[in-house]
Amino acid sequence: MNVSWPSVHPVAVAPLPALEGAIAVPRIRMKDMQGMPATVGGLCLRISQFAFAVMSLSVMAATNDFPSVTAFVYLVAAMGIQSLWSLSLAVVDVYALLVRRSLQNAAVITFFTIGDGITSTVTFAAACASAGITILISNDFNKCAENHCTRFETATAMAFVSWFAASPSFLFNYWSLASR
Repeated sequence: MNVSWPSVHPVAVAPLPALEGAIAVPRIRMKDMQGMPATVGGLCLRISQFAFAVMSLSVMAATNDFPSVTAFVYLVAAMGIQSLWSLSLAVVDVYALLVRRSLQNAAVITFFTIGDGITSTVTFAAACASAGITILISNDFNKCAENHCTRFETATAMAFVSWFAASPSFLFNYWSLASR
């Protein structure tokens, strides 16, 4: 069976001349999905990461005996790092949205991906360690009366929610980086 296949030759199209007084509309790339940097979804993820990290940090730091357990100190440090990282990237997202800039530069996406990967891993590890200690205190030792179990559990839960908000940011950035 003889079948002919059409051949397509690319043709360079000349750009349209700019009209006087015309407003330049910024181009929108199809790869920009909500949740990526410089999108409203990405900003919402950053703000939620920041809010839950600050809540976890505040609740844990409000107890007077958290420094006696290394996992709780690790949680406070991880939530401090997560809150600073999320706040700084939220500010970058707000700036990019206000000036209508795309942050789809390879170097910027690499920086965001590495930072999100590190902070989300540290946040998850700290939340898991704190959850283990909280379970040990409440279930195994039955010493919730002497300790602040409710506060420890609340801080741990907020750390997990912060991690749940940080993971999509990392995955969207990684996807954007891998699809280049």
